[in-house]
Amino acid sequence: MWFRKKQIHVYELLVGLFVMTLIVSNIASVKMIQVGPLVFDAGTVLFPLAYIIGDIVTEVYGYRKMRTLVYVGVGTLLLTSLTFWLVGMLPAQAEWPSQSSYDAILGVVWRIVGASIVAILVGELMNSYVLATLKIKTKGKKLWHRLVGSSAIGSLVDTTVFSLLAFAGTMSGGAMVQLVATVFLIKISTEIIVSPLTMRIIHHIKRHEKLDVYEAPASHLLN
Repeated sequence: MWFRKKQIHVYELLVGLFVMTLIVSNIASVKMIQVGPLVFDAGTVLFPLAYIIGDIVTEVYGYRKMRTLVYVGVGTLLLTSLTFWLVGMLPAQAEWPSQSSYDAILGVVWRIVGASIVAILVGELMNSYVLATLKIKTKGKKLWHRLVGSSAIGSLVDTTVFSLLAFAGTMSGGAMVQLVATVFLIKISTEIIVSPLTMRIIHHIKRHEKLDVYEAPASHLLN
């Protein structure tokens, strides 16, 4: 019997990397980091990768593919949180000494989960919408400006929404502003530093996939 070898498209690899980024970032966020006067959650170390992947997917495959990826990522993140919550609720074996460690690291705080899901939905879709719209208006030119500009908007929205939903009422207004500013600067700085590599990857994938989608996102908002 002959089997036809299945070609693995780059999009499938990006889906796995995007989902992994969301899950690992969400787990890492339980630790707060302080560098000098700057305080931010540890998930910020990896999370900018989600926006870089979002840029690649939108630029190569279009807005609808990225929107689907966001929904898959959010659904997987919710399933992960539900699993951690259920496992934490189940009775531990009498001699197992690590329940408190499990609760401290993987215990689910639903306010944080909800804030993360809303922020990802709003921020990633905003990033993709702006990038896809600018691609049409610039006729595919000014890639660097489009990548950085769309990520700046998406990251600012994402960071602000998450911080307000997750921490409002638990810190002062000044501390909230400092947190939003710090996390946003880390995200956008990472985007700028990595942008030359991101552009090379985009050009390579376009050649490999023989694909370069121009898609007006406004026509797909409701379908």
